[in-house]
Amino acid sequence: MPKIGAEPIRKAALINAAIAAVGRAGSLDVTVAQIAREAGMSSALAHHYFGSKDQMFLAAMRHVLNGYHDAVTARLPLAETPRARLQAIIDASFDPQNFQQEVISAWLNFYALSRVNDQAARLLRVYHGRLRSNLMVALRPLCRHPERVTDTLAALIDGVYLRAALGRGPADGASAIKMITDYLDEVLT
Repeated sequence: MPKIGAEPIRKAALINAAIAAVGRAGSLDVTVAQIAREAGMSSALAHHYFGSKDQMFLAAMRHVLNGYHDAVTARLPLAETPRARLQAIIDASFDPQNFQQEVISAWLNFYALSRVNDQAARLLRVYHGRLRSNLMVALRPLCRHPERVTDTLAALIDGVYLRAALGRGPADGASAIKMITDYLDEVLT
């Protein structure tokens, strides 16, 4: 008999194990069996819940994106000015929950997967659309060409993640925030 209420707990464990396994490997070159073992389950149970490694990884990225969403929505109500709104978005992007090595590695692999997987590409488009929209709302009252600054800020945020994944960028959120905030201060003066 299945344990009542065990499914969400098991799925969460598999999602966390997928992020950890991909983070350690630095690629999607991990098996469902490795992920399941990390979660303390059988690969059959992992397949039962997610069907495939790609589906499990997409669920993991939805979890990461939900964490990012929560970080943004927790900060935005406290932002009383457009500049504070921008800072809230930047701070959320590099929140310790979001900017940790396993998650950074997951982002790099998510970008790669989005080139060959339609569901990943759609999820990435949704993320980019929301990020762009949030940045545009804050930038409109602050500068003459908010589209250009929005695109540059979004590229900087993504670029910091990619460089961190490759070991060539800031490895801590505070340094990443400072880098992007310095650019923003320069462009808005």
